[in-house]
Amino acid sequence: MTRKKRGVPEGLWLRCPGCHATVFRKEVDKRLGVCPECDFHLYVSARGRIQQVLDEGTFEEWDAGIRPTDPLSFTDRKAYKERLAAEQERTGLSDAAITGTGMIRARRVAFGVTDSAFIMGSMGSVVGERLTRLVERATEQQLPLIIISGSGGGARMHEGILSLMQMAKVSAALARYDQSVGLFVSVLTNPTMGGVAASFASLGDVVFAEPKALIGFAGPRTIKATIRIELPEGFQTSEFLLEHGYIDRIVSRDKLKTEIARTIDYCGK
Repeated sequence: MTRKKRGVPEGLWLRCPGCHATVFRKEVDKRLGVCPECDFHLYVSARGRIQQVLDEGTFEEWDAGIRPTDPLSFTDRKAYKERLAAEQERTGLSDAAITGTGMIRARRVAFGVTDSAFIMGSMGSVVGERLTRLVERATEQQLPLIIISGSGGGARMHEGILSLMQMAKVSAALARYDQSVGLFVSVLTNPTMGGVAASFASLGDVVFAEPKALIGFAGPRTIKATIRIELPEGFQTSEFLLEHGYIDRIVSRDKLKTEIARTIDYCGK
C-alpha cells in the first residue's frame, strides 16, 4: 500500500526578513518575535507588545470608544471610509494606537503603543487624541509614561490638516507633562518614521530603540532621490542614531521590560 505523502503544515515555518533564513515559528515566538539565527526583531502587534511589556492581566484600556471618521470624504484608490473598515476587519484594531494603564514589574504606568499594521501606523485624529489623553492622564495621576512607537507612516493624508495638527497637539501635552516633572520613556521600533518620529517619539526623557530599527523622517530612498548623494552605511538605523547621540540606548526585546522598570526606579518615579 502506497502511503500518501504528508505535507508540511502551513505556518509552521517563516522566512526571516533580516537574514532570509527559514526558521521555526514556535522558536521565534518563544524569543518574543526575534529570529534565532540573526536576532532580527520581527513585527509584533500592539496587543503582542502589551503582553510582552506589561504584567499579565494588569492592562486597562483607555478611550477605546473613540473611532475614526471620514471628515474630508477622501478617496484615492478606494474611499477612506472603506479603507478604515477593511483595516479594522483585518487587524482587529479600531485605529493605529492603543492606550491605557498597566503595571511593569509592579510599577503603575500610563502606556501607549502604535501599530504599523493599521495604515502603516500613521497618525490620524484618533491616534493623536488617544495619545494626548494618555499624556494628560499621566500628568493628572503622576504616572510614568511609556509609549512604544511602531509607525511607518507620518500624518495620515486621508484626514488632511486634522491629522497634521496631531503632531503639535501631542507634543504640547508632553510639554505640560514635562513641566509636571513626569518621566517619559519613548521606545522606537521598526519602523518609526514620518510625523511620529518628528514629534512625540523623539521627545522622551529616555529614548530606547530596538536593534536595527529604521528610524527617521523621510525614508532613505526618498532622501537619496532628493539630494542625490550616497547616504552613509546604516543610515537611519538605531545603531547609526545611537552613534550620533539621537537615542540613549539600544535594548533587545527580551530585556525591554526590565530596562523600563529599572529606569523608572533610577529616576525615582
